[in-house]
This record gives sequence, structure tokens and C-alpha cells, in this order.
Amino acid sequence: MVHFLNSTRSRSPKPIEPAGDLRSYFRQLERRFQAGLLLAFLIPFASLSAYFHFHFHVTLKETGKLNLAAIAESQRNTVDLFLQERLVNIFSLFKSAAFSLSPSQQQMDTLLRQLRQVSDAFIDVGLITGDGLQIGYAGPFPYLQNKDYSSQEWFVHLMAPETHHCISDIYLGFRNKLHFTIGTKQIIDDRPWVLRATLDPDKFTMFLMTMNHGKGMESSLINRQGRFQLADPRTHRPQSRSDYLPPEEKPYGARAVRKNGDDILIAHAWLSEVRWALLVSEPLSVAYAQLYRARKIMLVSSTVILGVVVVAIWLATRAVISKARENAQKRDELSHQLLHASKLASLGELATGVAHEINNPLAVILATTGVVRDMLNPEFKVDWTPQQVCDELKTIEVAVFRARSITQQLLNYGHKNQPRLASTDLHGILEDVLGGFKEHALALDNVNVVREFDPDLPEVLADPDQIRQVFLNLINNAGDAIRGPGRITLSTRQAGGTVRVTVTDTGVGLDGEQIKKIFDPFYTTKEVGKGTGLGLSVSIGIVESMGGTIEVQSMPGAGSAFTVVLPKKPTEESVNEQQGEQNHG
Repeated sequence: MVHFLNSTRSRSPKPIEPAGDLRSYFRQLERRFQAGLLLAFLIPFASLSAYFHFHFHVTLKETGKLNLAAIAESQRNTVDLFLQERLVNIFSLFKSAAFSLSPSQQQMDTLLRQLRQVSDAFIDVGLITGDGLQIGYAGPFPYLQNKDYSSQEWFVHLMAPETHHCISDIYLGFRNKLHFTIGTKQIIDDRPWVLRATLDPDKFTMFLMTMNHGKGMESSLINRQGRFQLADPRTHRPQSRSDYLPPEEKPYGARAVRKNGDDILIAHAWLSEVRWALLVSEPLSVAYAQLYRARKIMLVSSTVILGVVVVAIWLATRAVISKARENAQKRDELSHQLLHASKLASLGELATGVAHEINNPLAVILATTGVVRDMLNPEFKVDWTPQQVCDELKTIEVAVFRARSITQQLLNYGHKNQPRLASTDLHGILEDVLGGFKEHALALDNVNVVREFDPDLPEVLADPDQIRQVFLNLINNAGDAIRGPGRITLSTRQAGGTVRVTVTDTGVGLDGEQIKKIFDPFYTTKEVGKGTGLGLSVSIGIVESMGGTIEVQSMPGAGSAFTVVLPKKPTEESVNEQQGEQNHG
């Protein structure tokens, strides 16, 4: 039931002796007031600024790392694709018309020509028997003909039964010149045969460098031992050891390191075709350029906001103290009158409810203004502080907003507009009500919102703004009824020619007597000051004006279920049928 309370408040003032004349007293009061407001603003402002600056700083740093890691992963995919294409090029030679197990020099030259047509990175090509003897060769090193590769590390690895191809690390080999070897194995007549080709590291390096598009960005390839396989020759030597060796258990990632006295960001991505890691490095000044710009903007914005607030506090306190000084000087001329609404045409409980609800905040305002007046009256010599004045003004402000809320709801209740009916999607209305901060606010109160929507729910003819207010009232009431963690379930379904939307809560529930009164104006089960009891009375009026109704099911301690029942939107067939019946009649 609704509880009304008429109250007055009195305080026992403590006398004080203002120092000096009235002008110096209010000047001192103004300085204290300004200092208090500034501290009240600066402390939370500085705390929030530091908090958001820290998290913003961390987020942007992580964004810079993720961005560089994504670049490394993209380049890794490109290098993998390049190597896969080279493997396919060599494998295809087994099917070439020029391939033979006893090749002539002309045939080998033809195979090399085919490789260079697809990529100029190929240096030479050779055919090797399962014993490691190179019986066919084409390229710039003819002395490699009949060389024995059986002891070469890449050849031993390729001869393993489960291995069909391999890519070697950069090495000198028989030619005493750095190169890569790509070998492919094919079983022919139950014997293994190997076609191998070498890649020019310089061409491979140029291919790698063309993928860098950022200022100061460098890409390189290292093996498991951290030795460079490919790198910018201006900064790294092949086979030299990298200062950074990425963890093998992480496919890709990024971290900030210090190199040669400079802070840089390094991202890595392990290749799939060969156990190399692609490293992409970038100076922190470039990688975090967005962070530094954002930090500068935040500092400038904070400074501007701080300046505006300081000026506003200074002007506001001057205006308040000036007004207080004028009131003190004119205290013998000021009088207060309380306006009474004696001619209100009220009906029963509505008039009583309105009177009680309005009188409560008015009584609070009257009592509080008396306290403030006594504080500011030098004759009483009240020992008061600016904080006490702020507290009293806050009490008046709360009472005013409460009174305004009651009158506004009363006006809305008494002013009945004809609904503007339109084709309305109730699911969209419900999501709109929950959107923004409503569902988030419920989540903060440990209230979970569950949706059980009928995917085939038809549209209805309704006023979207008014039906939105109905659902907002029901969801607000459901949230207020829940004490502690709970759940609000929104379900929709069709039943005959109607659409039913049910708002179910796990709150305290209602008994039989309460259910009989819940649609009465100004009846509320909430605590004093928590509601005016106009929500459900307005909601039932809106729904009934659209040809629907609201059904209630509730049990104390088990929650409540409010169901809005609206007629379906008429189809063209039903409208034509109805018109036909009218014409026939």
C-alpha cells in the first residue's frame, strides 16, 4: 500500500561570531566555498583521469602490439605462399616432358628454364639419386655435376620415409656461397629420386623487403637457433645471431624490447613450411604514434575541462555568496508564503494521494529553508559551514525534483492522447527499451535479462512511443521487485488473434489484495519516495486504448508475471472480408 508522510525538521543552531564586518565575513566564506568545491571536483576528477588514462594507455599499447602482430602474420602467410609455390614448381618438373631418369644436359637446361619462367629467384636445378649422387645439373656451377649429397643435412632429412620435401637453412655448401636449397622427393620404380633447386638469397630478401610499408619497419627471417636467414643487409648479416628469439610455443605475438639503446616493438610469426620465424620490428615512436597523439589530446582536453570548471565554480560561488549577502542585508524585508492548492478538483484516493505526495516535499522544503535562513541570519549567530549549506540545498533539490516528478506524472495521467497506431515490431520495441544503459543497469544489480522471443511473432497496430513506455514501466517494476540477484524473462508468443508479451520476474510477488489495487492511481507497493504509483495506471490506459489488456499472475515470494495482450495486425484478407461483410450487411 501507499505510505504518506508529513514531516517537519528543526535544527539547533550553534552560534558563531563572524570575524570583522559582514563584507569580510562573506569574502572569507566565498574563499572557503570555492576551495571546498574545487577540492570536491579535483579529487574525483584527478582519480578518474588517472584511471582512464592508465587503461587507455594499456589498451592502445596492446592495440599497437596486435597491429604489428597482424602485420607479421600477414607477411608470414605471404612467405609461406611463396615457398609453397616454389615447391609446387619443383614438384611439377617430375611431370615435365623434359624430365628423365637419365637426363641430358639439354633436358636439365630445359627444366631450369621452366623454373626461371615462374620465378627468377631460382639459381639452378639438379637431379639426385637415392644414394645422394647428383646425376643431372643445370646452372652456373657445372662442377656440381656428380657431386655426392648423401651427407648433406637437408638430404638426410629428405630421405626419411615420411618426408616428401624440405627447405634448408641458408648455408655455403659445395659452391662456398650462401644459398637455400629446396628439395622434393618422388618414388619412381620403388626408388627415391630427388629434384633440388637453390634460391638466390638476394632475390628472396628483396621479396621480403617489398612487404614493408611502414616508416622504420624491418622484416627478417631467423631459424630456431636465432640465426638470420634473410634480413636487410644494411642492418644484419646472414647467419649472424638475432638478439631476440621468439618462443616456439606461441605461433605469433609481439613485445617491446630494447635494442642498441633504442626501444623497438618486435612481432613474430612462425612459418608453416619451414621452422623459421618471421620478425617484424618497428620503433616504439612509430608503433605507438597513435598512443602519443591520443595522450596529448587527453591532456589538452583535461586541461580545458579543468579550466572551464574552475571558472564556472568561481562564477557560481560569487553569484551564490552575493545572493546570500543580499538576503542577509534584506532579511527584515523578506517573507515566505506557502501556496496551498485548496481548489483542486479531486476524486477520492486520487486527491488524497496527490495532497500527501505533494505535501511531503513541500514540508521538507519549508523546514529546510527555515534552517538555511537561520544559518544565514547573523542575529542567531549560527555556527555553520559551506558544506552544511550544501547539504541543506541538496535536501531542497531532492524534494523539488520529487514534487516535479509527481506533477509531471499526474499531468501525463490526466492528459489522454489518442494513440497514433502504426505497424509495430514488438521485438524491436523491447530491444530498444533494453538498449542503452537499461540492461546494463539491471546487470549491475545482478539482475539477468532472458529473452524467449517467438521468431514468427507478427506485427501489431500500436503507438510505438506509448507501447515503449508500457514495457519500460513493466521492466522497471520487475527490477524494483527483485531483492538481490534475480532474473527478468521477456517472452512473446501468439495466441489466436492476439500477441502476448510477458514480463516475468523473480521478485517478492503480490498477494490477492495488492493485485486488486495495482492499477489504481497512486497505489504502490514500493517504499516511500521510491515511486508515485502512476506507472501501471498509465500503462493499462495505453494498452486498453489500443484494444488490448494487461493480465497479472503473482504469488508472494515467487515473483510476478505481467502479460500485455494486443490484437494482431489485421491482414489484407481479413480487412477485405470485414469490408465485404459490412457491404453485404
